Amino acid sequence: MAELKKSAQRVQEALHQFGLDLKVVEYPASTRTAEEAAASIGCSVGQIVKSLVFQGKASLKPYLVLVSGQNRADEKRLRVHAGEKFRRADADFVRTATGFTIGGIPPVGHVQPLETFIDEDLLQYGVVWAAAGTDHAVFAVTPHQLVAITGGSVICLKAE
Repeated sequence: MAELKKSAQRVQEALHQFGLDLKVVEYPASTRTAEEAAASIGCSVGQIVKSLVFQGKASLKPYLVLVSGQNRADEKRLRVHAGEKFRRADADFVRTATGFTIGGIPPVGHVQPLETFIDEDLLQYGVVWAAAGTDHAVFAVTPHQLVAITGGSVICLKAE
């Protein structure tokens, strides 16, 4: 088996710390978008965990938002739960806040703790697939494991 790329290995090591048997898999095709990931894995788009990073306007704090691949995050609902206005973070902020680049942001293994919100629609699946540090790496996880390893708050995020 081929060795994982450095960023994907970092995610694998973070997953091991939780004592769960979760395995990072790298695909030859891109998993950067929810549609690409679903096609590579052979699952529904809804089973893909989109990782979005927002920045608080007042606090400048990073927020990680994990959304079902079929949904758009409702920023008004998120604002209520975050307690402040925010903006979608730019690539430099994402890299600084997480240690990863857009297209491969995992739910764990960040360079700092991130307040995390999880789309309740992800809980309808037996298994979901999350990015694992690169635009070709993912790992399978149950939604309940995802909540446990991120410490995230499950909320309704689906935009109407």
